[in-house]
Parts: sequence; structure tokens; C-alpha cells
Amino acid sequence: MNSIDFITPKIKELPEQPHPLISYFRVGRLLYYSLILFVLESWFYWIKLKAAYIESPTWVIIFWCWCFMFSFVHIFLVMMDGWSRYQNYKRAKDQFYVYGYTKRIAQLYMGSKCQRMAAIVAASELGIEEKVTSFYESKGIKWYHYIPYFMVKDPLFAFKKYFWKRTFLERGYQSKFDFRTLQLQLSL
Repeated sequence: MNSIDFITPKIKELPEQPHPLISYFRVGRLLYYSLILFVLESWFYWIKLKAAYIESPTWVIIFWCWCFMFSFVHIFLVMMDGWSRYQNYKRAKDQFYVYGYTKRIAQLYMGSKCQRMAAIVAASELGIEEKVTSFYESKGIKWYHYIPYFMVKDPLFAFKKYFWKRTFLERGYQSKFDFRTLQLQLSL
């Protein structure tokens, strides 16, 4: 027997559960909008770099090369961030399902806009979105708070291991529940 068999979840009714791919895109929608922008930006910079390589001085080539590399690298960082936020979403959904809404769980995902979105999407798929968003509002978090709080508190965040681990290298999380099957079973 699995340890999950002994868990009595707090949430007894589940709304209709979307396909995991839909949840994946809901969780990282802001990231994927920026991904499109970085792809277009990289394409633009690539065109400028090719033109500069043929007929411009070295400093212009270096400038366009730097712009292209900055944008191109961000394509992969955004994809890694989106994958990491999906891991947060799966973990938050399991936690909310087992324990119901608790401030402690919601607070775990309060650090950045993308983490809050992961928790809110998980909560909305369990029917407790209002409680989670109310908690974030009670903490003074506004819809326009995009910059993660750790970046404000620690300006040297890019040189810290926790930044890379939490932002781009979140460990894979295997959900403990098949929510689509559970929703069908609970609706019978």
C-alpha cells in the first residue's frame, strides 16, 4: 500500500480538472508571453548582428552580439523558469488538496509573481482560489508586484545558489494524485 492511501484529504469536491498541458500554460502564461518576445527580439538582434558583421566597426559588432546573446539566453531561462513554476504548481495542488487552504501553504509561494500564479492556478483547480488571493491581498501584494521580493532584499541574488536552484532548477515533483480521475470518481 502507498502512504497516499491513508491520507484523508480536506477537499471533498473537485471542480472539473483541465488537461495538464492547459495547467502548464496557465501557470506560466506571463513567462510564455515573455518567451515570445525574447524569440522575436533574438531574431531582430540576429538580423542586426549579421548586417553589422559585414560592414560595421568592431564595437558595433560587439554591441549587437551582446544584445543577441542576452536575448537568446533568456529564451532558455524563461523555459526553465516555466518548468520550475509547474513543479511549484503540482506541489501546491497536492498540499492544498490534502490540507485544504492554509496560510502556511499559501505563504510558501508568496515570493514571486510566478510562484503566486502557480499557487493560485492550483487553488482555482481545487475551488479555493478566493481564499488564496484574499490571503495575498491581505499581505499587501498587488497585481503589479512582478519583481520577486528576494531581488529587492538581496541585490546580489544572481550570485547565490538559492536563486538558481529556486528559479531555474526546481527539482521535478511527481504529483501524488491523478486529479482528473479523482474528479470523475468524486462526481459519481
